[in-house]
Amino acid sequence: MVSTFPNPSSVDLSRVRLSIRSLQPQLVEWRRRLHQQPELGFQEKLTAEFVSQKLQEWGIEHQTGIAQTGIVATIKGNKLTTPQVLAIRADMDALPIQELNEVPYKSQHDGVMHACGHDGHTAIALGTAYYLQQHRQDFSGIVKIIFQPAEESPGGAKPMIEAGVLKNPDVDAIIGLHLWNNLPLGTVGVRAGALMAAVECFNCTILGKGGHGALPHQTIDSVVVAAQIVNALQTIVARNVNPIDSAVVTVGELHAGTKRNVIADTARMSATVRYFNPNLKDFFNQRVEQIIAGICQSHGANYDLEYWSLYPPVINDVKIAELVRSVAEEVVETPVGIVPECQTMAAEDMSFFLEEVPGCYFFLGSANPTKDLAYPHHHPRFDFDETALAMGVEIFVRCVEKYFAST
Repeated sequence: MVSTFPNPSSVDLSRVRLSIRSLQPQLVEWRRRLHQQPELGFQEKLTAEFVSQKLQEWGIEHQTGIAQTGIVATIKGNKLTTPQVLAIRADMDALPIQELNEVPYKSQHDGVMHACGHDGHTAIALGTAYYLQQHRQDFSGIVKIIFQPAEESPGGAKPMIEAGVLKNPDVDAIIGLHLWNNLPLGTVGVRAGALMAAVECFNCTILGKGGHGALPHQTIDSVVVAAQIVNALQTIVARNVNPIDSAVVTVGELHAGTKRNVIADTARMSATVRYFNPNLKDFFNQRVEQIIAGICQSHGANYDLEYWSLYPPVINDVKIAELVRSVAEEVVETPVGIVPECQTMAAEDMSFFLEEVPGCYFFLGSANPTKDLAYPHHHPRFDFDETALAMGVEIFVRCVEKYFAST
């Protein structure tokens, strides 16, 4: 996807204010420090200590230890003429991936890597907090900055909400960004409505009857049953879902058997389901079981099914999405600029925040193929063009200023 866009060397940063451009070396330093010390979900102790240390250094009121390692900072504008509260969310966790990049800031934690840009998200949120604290005279209202653990898994947004991060004072709207290597530096992906998919998962064990490969009539072949189920599951999207509603059913794991001439008595599969339309909630779990049960019954097999919902779809509010889009147009000046058709079947637990309050989650282009910075997210050589850091701060700051000016 990146290669279809113009070369990011044409990016013009003149629209990023000088005071934020001057923060760029610090943003890079913070991001690289975080990159060297990646931590998995709910284990972000070093990350949280670093964030808290910076907030304390700048005199920013904040709470720590929320949902184990989460932090919420509160910054009050001097022009407190409005009771409105705008939240900014950034995730902090890394992935269980061994980094293959040979860079000075390479991960120092074996088998753990910031392979999705969350180190950049945290650095951008820190830069935004620093700038807003230094320029409280320029905005009214209250800004809450939420540093969230465990986005990758098992999900830190819901526990933070349950802990009350959207209360006292109550949040009226929320924004967040994701550095996005599917878009080149100098672009912003923003749209109203569904941006990212809901994700549901299931594990299923087919219980057949094993035996000799030369005597199949004495068995119930779990491999044959599983193969028919895998094929039949694809008909859910093809024949049960409205073609206008995008959806995916992917069986990513299938394990069975121990030897070529032994018919396996069990077969185990694991799958993921993705969709945008919230009305499809509770549809897939019922249809998946109907298909599995029907095929198993026709073969005389049994099954054990575990099905669960992980994240709902990311649905952007029309008004807040328009705010972000208008700000992005002011900041980004490239031949492409704003990319509205930027949906992805990837999932994000920002969706839980957006179920509670209106908001917008958007993509900030961060790939630069000319610098070999275009590997996809979750790749062991993932990295991004750090020029995007200052752009992210500028967009957040302008969203704050414009939001409170209009309320």
